[in-house]
Amino acid sequence: MDDIVKQALARWPNVPHCTGWLRLDARGHWRLRDEADQAQGAPGTPIRHEALNAFISRNYERGDDGQWYFQNGPQRVYVELEYTPSVVRLVRAADGALALGDQTGKAFEPMAVYLDEHGSVLFANAQGQVALLHDHDLDAFAEHATLADDGQGGTFHWRAGIDLPLQAIARAEVPARFAFVQSPEEKEKAAKV
Repeated sequence: MDDIVKQALARWPNVPHCTGWLRLDARGHWRLRDEADQAQGAPGTPIRHEALNAFISRNYERGDDGQWYFQNGPQRVYVELEYTPSVVRLVRAADGALALGDQTGKAFEPMAVYLDEHGSVLFANAQGQVALLHDHDLDAFAEHATLADDGQGGTFHWRAGIDLPLQAIARAEVPARFAFVQSPEEKEKAAKV
């Protein structure tokens, strides 16, 4: 978290949080959602300003309650998730080995790989966090995967000597399995009823 954000939190500790205004899409883009977008259930406008994207990424965290948020100075802005709290890209490290990096620029070290019923690839790390593989990297993933004959499993050849089994998972089970809240806005609405 940026020092300026920590200072703002100390100075104004009781600023109300906000929901519905920021979304992380399935390609790892931050999107602003105005009132019209929220009312229509629209994804919002992608944020294209590099410095703002970097600021959001540096101050993006998980709360104890499983809600992901961007700490914007003293205000906590809860993030609506199109699917998972992180979106990763497959890249080649300097030594030629595969590596994963998320939308915030952090490395993501997988311990498990999942395939959902829609063909999406998910990685989980040792901390129990889950990340969706960017759809542009599905071909690169397939080059390093061997599917079982029945299509119900297989192996992802992660690095030399490190193979990860491919496990099936239902998309609807992902938030509960990995303890995150996909829609803080819906959670807030349900609490008011």
